Amino acid sequence: MVDVATLIDLKRYPIDAGGPDLAKLLDQVRADLADDGCAVLKGFLTPAGIDALRAEADSVAPHGHRSFNRTNAYFTKDDPSLPPDDPRRRFFDRSNSFIPADNFTDDRPLRSIYRFAAFAPFIQACLQEENFYPYADPLADVIVNMADEGEGFPWHFDTNNFTVTLAIQNADEGGAFEYAPNIRAGGENFDAVRDVLDGTSDQVRVLHLEPGDLQIFRGRYSLHRVAPLRGKTPRYVAIFSYVEQPDMVATPERCKQLYGRVLPIHYERGGMRADAFID
Repeated sequence: MVDVATLIDLKRYPIDAGGPDLAKLLDQVRADLADDGCAVLKGFLTPAGIDALRAEADSVAPHGHRSFNRTNAYFTKDDPSLPPDDPRRRFFDRSNSFIPADNFTDDRPLRSIYRFAAFAPFIQACLQEENFYPYADPLADVIVNMADEGEGFPWHFDTNNFTVTLAIQNADEGGAFEYAPNIRAGGENFDAVRDVLDGTSDQVRVLHLEPGDLQIFRGRYSLHRVAPLRGKTPRYVAIFSYVEQPDMVATPERCKQLYGRVLPIHYERGGMRADAFID
């Protein structure tokens, strides 16, 4: 593995140590998560860490699954029995790429951070979750989202409960992260989702992440999207996923959409989850 001390700014973010500095950091992150389900640690990576992750992403970019299709916020099929304005019947163009997890090996920077002994316990402490497990999906536990000019990601909810991202490289323009905090924390809340899709909601917040920033986000409960990109520089964002129960993986349909292939484990375990949300 790569020496993680060269990748993470452990002086600024002492996640591998105890004491008052770590306690203060945890208090701030927890307060941000309580406010709107989102916390950002600016400059979590060192400059060398940003360069290393960018180089790794460049090296595996040809393995990204590029897809152009139309999807709703739930990654489900159309249901003609529902009213035309139901959010489940609102489909938008989706065009970007995901580099699947099996392209990131243990001896390279990205997975070295994911497997760093202090990393998962820190994230768990931030989230204050008793049940906390790495996502068991072999194509999706550690991935990179890659997007080029004109691409983005329309409004959606995450399958996994907790998402941790590292901004690696921004596009020349665009690519803002927009989200409606905790919009379905108490249920599907279809009316509020409809308002976001219509552009009439007052709940949407806009976040501009910079390379090296770590984001902790409860994407299972907050509707979110990535605005379209402009310019020739691709946008890279690494995604680390954690869930509330062990052995959970994506459904075959969603896995096929995002990664272009399905493994036997997705048929065996897909859809086995603790909540009853439709995606």
